[in-house]
Amino acid sequence: MTDTPTTDTSETIDYSKTLYLPQTDFPMRAGLPEKEPGMVKRWQDMDLYRKLREEAAGREKFVLHDGPPYANGNIHIGHALNKILKDVINRSFQMRGYDANYVPGWDCHGLPIEWKIEEQYRAKGKNKDEVPVNEFRRECRDFAAHWIKVQGSEFQRLGVIGDFDNPYTTMAYHAESRIAGELLKFAMSGQLYRGSKPVMWSVVERTALAEAEVEYQDYESDTIWVKFPVASLAQPVADAAPALDGAALDLVEAHVVIWTTTPWTIPGNRAVSYSPRIAYGLYEVTAAENAFGPQPGEKLIFADALAEDCAAKAKVTLNRIHSVSAEQLGMLTLSHPFKGLGGGYEFPVPMVAGEHVTDDAGTGFVHTAPGHGREDFDAWMEAAADLRARGVDTTIPFTVDDAGFFTKDAPGFGPGREGGAARVIDDNGKKGNANQAVIDELIKR
Repeated sequence: MTDTPTTDTSETIDYSKTLYLPQTDFPMRAGLPEKEPGMVKRWQDMDLYRKLREEAAGREKFVLHDGPPYANGNIHIGHALNKILKDVINRSFQMRGYDANYVPGWDCHGLPIEWKIEEQYRAKGKNKDEVPVNEFRRECRDFAAHWIKVQGSEFQRLGVIGDFDNPYTTMAYHAESRIAGELLKFAMSGQLYRGSKPVMWSVVERTALAEAEVEYQDYESDTIWVKFPVASLAQPVADAAPALDGAALDLVEAHVVIWTTTPWTIPGNRAVSYSPRIAYGLYEVTAAENAFGPQPGEKLIFADALAEDCAAKAKVTLNRIHSVSAEQLGMLTLSHPFKGLGGGYEFPVPMVAGEHVTDDAGTGFVHTAPGHGREDFDAWMEAAADLRARGVDTTIPFTVDDAGFFTKDAPGFGPGREGGAARVIDDNGKKGNANQAVIDELIKR
């Protein structure tokens, strides 16, 4: 019998000594919160940006056109992602032999800066309208200048290299003068004209809004269905115009029904849009639960896909009579539902084809107020030449002023209305009485 050697030992083996690892002075932990400020300070002390420009003098230029951030607060993660990625691109081109001169810039105009100054006024009990406009603008400039300095420091803290001592700003007088000069060139060459189109508008601020400045929230709207009586059925002027038949003549006794969540736009209605891609039908009301609204015997035109849903919501029973073609719809001229109110709305309301019309909801028709929506405006302008040939006045009314009140272009709801003009939105951005005024008048009729 022999003794078996034992492997038990109290000695601890340091396995790191059994590995051939590279030797480095780098610490195990990066310590970036302490190290990064030191790196940035070193680059600034050595004037790295200037050295890069001197070294790259004469090289082919690489210019990154950087959309400027808005100068109204501290940077956020979106700024960081944007600027760091662009800095990586600039550095890579500099290392590849280009002169990659990065000049940061800032957008200094617009509503957000004005709103911040107004917040300061409200905190002090000041009224913006009582502040001289030049003083207000100066405070906006000072506000923007402050945040340009703050954001510039924050971008450099991220390690971004650029000409932060000489940024471009939209509020620089030189930049503003160049913009004015270029605009004058357009005018002198005949390329500048005056037109109109619907824009987002702030009644509170009395200013136009950019799409990017608008934030949408859930809102409970007033929804209405409105009947537009068919006034006439005209033979269109075309070489291959279809002949009028009995089915088409039935439409003269009918109503085209629209659905909208903005009752206040009805005074601005000038047309009803339909889609040639949608199947429509003429329906007769055979029974009605309510004493108001559609009554038995009335004929209504709906998109076939929506007729049943509309009947259920209106609490009526419908009987489909026959199909209505897109060609027949194009022949129709309607009357405005407010015809005669306040001596107005006597104009014809044409039917126009629109790409924006669907049968996903509503009635399959879109009430078209060209002064209140971009899609309505585009449909109206696209049909304008044909409408003028039919004798339709294509002038777009301005039914709501900059304070949200109905104007004289909205008879029955404007300045001549008992109790004064109805208002769409008040100075606090809250719903006014315009919707209810329109709904009440529709019920009367």
